[in-house]
Amino acid sequence: MSVTKEAVIDRLKTVSGPDFSGNIVDLGMVSEIFIADAKVFFSITVPAARAQEMEPLRAAAERVVKAIPGIAGAVVALTAEKKSGGMEAPVPQRPAAPRPVPPPAAPRPAQAPAPRQAPPSQSSGKRGVPGIEAIIAVASGKGGVGKSTTAVNIALGLAANGLKVGILDADIYGPSMPRLLGIHGKPETVDGKVLKPKENYGLKVMSMGFLVDEETPMIWRGPMVMSALTQMLREVEWGPLDVLVVDMPPGTGDAQLTMAQQVPLAGAVIVSTPQDLALIDARKGLSMFRKVEVPLLGIVENMSYFIAPDTGKRYDIFGHGGARKEAERLGVPFLGEVPLEMGIRESSDAGSPVVAAKPDSEEAKIYKEIAARTWAQLQAGKGAAETGPSIVFE
Repeated sequence: MSVTKEAVIDRLKTVSGPDFSGNIVDLGMVSEIFIADAKVFFSITVPAARAQEMEPLRAAAERVVKAIPGIAGAVVALTAEKKSGGMEAPVPQRPAAPRPVPPPAAPRPAQAPAPRQAPPSQSSGKRGVPGIEAIIAVASGKGGVGKSTTAVNIALGLAANGLKVGILDADIYGPSMPRLLGIHGKPETVDGKVLKPKENYGLKVMSMGFLVDEETPMIWRGPMVMSALTQMLREVEWGPLDVLVVDMPPGTGDAQLTMAQQVPLAGAVIVSTPQDLALIDARKGLSMFRKVEVPLLGIVENMSYFIAPDTGKRYDIFGHGGARKEAERLGVPFLGEVPLEMGIRESSDAGSPVVAAKPDSEEAKIYKEIAARTWAQLQAGKGAAETGPSIVFE
């Protein structure tokens, strides 16, 4: 029995709006609903200033939809982008408390301007990794934007274009490379100290997921995380590599900042979805890399659009073009847009990413083009120096 939009809307009417005023449907917060292969896709429009406190509302909407008989899954995103047909009624907000007016400040004596500090050295505290020509980070300001899937397909795209590539899964708390690449088992050691990376699809891979059980919760503090990352980077026999792709942890916390400061990153790629709330978090990631003087290779817009397999009609479920506009605004290269495609998700879940499983597909072509643009940006930053074979994209 197929599930209808009306059934989904009826369930969503049970979800209270902000501050328990009405429900999210009657408040006009729910976007157009799309259902494909028993999966439901929609977004909820909320005020940008209240995005963090609205996460329980998003989770509640996702929960009630998944509980509908016949539904296999739901993809629900928060967005602050106002569209036609959505968010027509204003979302009530808590009244702001009046701010006390401070007394006028006493005049200060004139002072000489403070001396301008020199920017920190780009190589300060960073050691290269023997055998690796360049290390690039794939990062996001938040989780759930498809960063790991993007990272592994970019790595496979680089390898398909003739480069020797490795990938380091730096997400200690949620390692995903073992599942994405269909790799199991413990890594071997060379001499009891140095680990051999696992390999599949021509990639050398290291992940905490190889060292602990998939269901084992990681409750380490920052210093333990950094120690583990250092070992996976510097105590692994990576061998000669043109590029190592680092799948960074989501967010911009201490672990991410320390990683960016201590690892000799040649550049960073930021992954975001189109809606402006995701872009707010992406800006944080961009800002972090700029502060530690890591070159920004560009932005990838993931889940950019959806093409219905039965009708060929295009749906911009989470908006469209937000990452491209943000890249233009910030003066950062735009590397490409990846569609919300069932095949990408299915192949990733099966341990055979789309670039490896369907190398001639349109989705694989998109990733290969993004990989080629990433490498071109990296080479442009190095000037005339060549660190690996040039890419010829057919």
